[in-house]
Amino acid sequence: MSPFDPLYSLSGLAVGTIVGLTGVGGGSLMTPLLVLLFGVHPATAVGTDLLYAAATKSVGTFVHGKSDTVSWPIVGRLAAGSVPAAILTLLGMNALGLESGKVSSTIPFVLGIALLLTSVTLVFRSQIASFAHRHSGGGSRGRTLFLTVFTGAVLGFLVSVSSVGAGALGVTALILLYPQQPTVRIVGSDIAHAVPLTLLAGLGHWMMGSVDWMMLGSLLVGSIPGIVIGSLLAPRLPDIVLRTSLAVVLVLVGTKLVLS
Repeated sequence: MSPFDPLYSLSGLAVGTIVGLTGVGGGSLMTPLLVLLFGVHPATAVGTDLLYAAATKSVGTFVHGKSDTVSWPIVGRLAAGSVPAAILTLLGMNALGLESGKVSSTIPFVLGIALLLTSVTLVFRSQIASFAHRHSGGGSRGRTLFLTVFTGAVLGFLVSVSSVGAGALGVTALILLYPQQPTVRIVGSDIAHAVPLTLLAGLGHWMMGSVDWMMLGSLLVGSIPGIVIGSLLAPRLPDIVLRTSLAVVLVLVGTKLVLS
């Protein structure tokens, strides 16, 4: 276990601010930051970041819940797919062994792919939303239900392996599936679903010995005020500039992880 490190707190402050500004970036920035900048083992970075996300998004869920901007039926459908998928993924990783070459090489690769997908959804989210609204009403309720559960399963796998996917990817999928829902309700539902998913996956990593609690505490010391700062600054900065800048960073980091 690492000692308390103010550099982790500064990183948490930076990432927390970005999350507050854009609503995206917790796993997609923190995990690669820990791996590439601090040299943390990929499994430890993922496990620690999952519990970091569960703690920070619990606050977001409380706020959205109080504002009635969470669709709990959607959350339940996502969880019906993500929870079993996360359990199966964790069991598979445990069977292979977190220190094995297969797992050590797979985590950065999956993380890189998830970052590249996230960057695409950030850049084209408005176009995706427009497409969904133009073609709304074409799918049956049963098809939407199945695709929501399937989306949850995909997120359960991605989040358990890489800690990435519960933010931008989840929101984009929900925009396509539920175009009639207000964006704030989509975001609130995605945040609420991320809490049990990241908590379950994080606890699974902890049971496998891949959580650094002191590092987690150091990150939270910075991220909590960072989220507050970002939330206060968000209305004053152009959304397109923030999302485009974040997308460029994710492309660079994702490409490096895939090719490494």
